[in-house]
Amino acid sequence: MTQPFRHSTHYESGVWSGVTAELLDGDRIVVSAPTELRTVSSAVHLGGFAAAGTVVNWMVPVPYECEDPASDASGRLGKWGYDPNRTVCLMTAAKLTHVSVAEEEGDCFKVVCFTTSGTSNSARAGLVRETFSAYTPGTINTIVLIEGRMTDAALINAVIQASEAKAAALQDLNIIDPESGLTATGTTTDAIVIGVSGQGYGNAVHAYAGAATTIGNAIGRLVYETVYESSRTQHEK
Repeated sequence: MTQPFRHSTHYESGVWSGVTAELLDGDRIVVSAPTELRTVSSAVHLGGFAAAGTVVNWMVPVPYECEDPASDASGRLGKWGYDPNRTVCLMTAAKLTHVSVAEEEGDCFKVVCFTTSGTSNSARAGLVRETFSAYTPGTINTIVLIEGRMTDAALINAVIQASEAKAAALQDLNIIDPESGLTATGTTTDAIVIGVSGQGYGNAVHAYAGAATTIGNAIGRLVYETVYESSRTQHEK
């Protein structure tokens, strides 16, 4: 677990050759994989199931006012020289310099996880609350890249593991939902990207990614660690 961009602008994975991240122009982190990935995400641009080799975590200004964030993101990607049809884009108001990275090689998989966190609009799921459609500053964005083979069911399992791990980290940090006074489970604008290469390790395929599986356990631990570190340090210089 590390926060590489507090002292640098470039990161290279130590477990998955070719996976890199760069902090560019102070307003975006560009995470690149050595091969195209099958992704599932809640991203503002190219969300759902898609094929992408690049994920951009874009820091938007506060306040961010735009009637069509998806089109705005697509236009920005084109300006920066990325193919909008092969690039996932997230938005955040959190400090990009405080991104937390963790990685692990395990049982027929490699996992690299990146999280940026701002919890100014923390919220607890499962309660009645005021709802809105506008973007609110503060969000937890997590990118999980996986080398290996997974079924679509396992990809959805990975989203569950990541969400539960995020909620656990916020609980342990005592991050509070200001509306209810109870422990927050996230923020109102969180996003996640899971990307899997579909390659390597022969015919081994991860059919599931629950907490009792090797890959699910790793995903949960890395997401927990990165959410905890990025949230704990969010107010530091």
